[in-house]
Amino acid sequence: MKHIALYPGSFDPFTNGHLDILHRATKLFEKVVVTVAVNNEKKSVFSGDERVQLIQECLSGTEWGARVQITQFTGLLVDHAKKMGAHTLIRGVRQISDFEYEFRMALTNKRLAPSIDTVFLMPDEQLTFISASLVKEVAYWGGDLGSFVPKHVEIALKNKLHPSSS
Repeated sequence: MKHIALYPGSFDPFTNGHLDILHRATKLFEKVVVTVAVNNEKKSVFSGDERVQLIQECLSGTEWGARVQITQFTGLLVDHAKKMGAHTLIRGVRQISDFEYEFRMALTNKRLAPSIDTVFLMPDEQLTFISASLVKEVAYWGGDLGSFVPKHVEIALKNKLHPSSS
């Protein structure tokens, strides 16, 4: 049986913390499906297609990127996991407050799909403070994003939020 894990998130934008979790997941599973959640009710900086493209660019040149597939979904995560043949969900946990929310979600997903487990991974300790909302705030005010996101994501954020200055 092939071990497929699903790594879901909005990834708006994809951060160095996300990249670290993804790299760790590829060491544990044969294939990892990064699943970009698209919620048209939420105001996102990037469209689903743009987020997929940015993640693909993060993987180019990596040895482990070939074991990663990137998809988009709307609806229930467990339904998408079943469709992709995944029996494990990967969730990044940076701090205790993340764990409380993620724990409730894991229990809900387990109730909806008993055959799907959730695995919590922590990013490198130097990345634990990075969140997409923090990155968007720094980007909005024109701050240096170099330690928060890959370079091409930084450029895309600047072009999106400050098109006249690029």
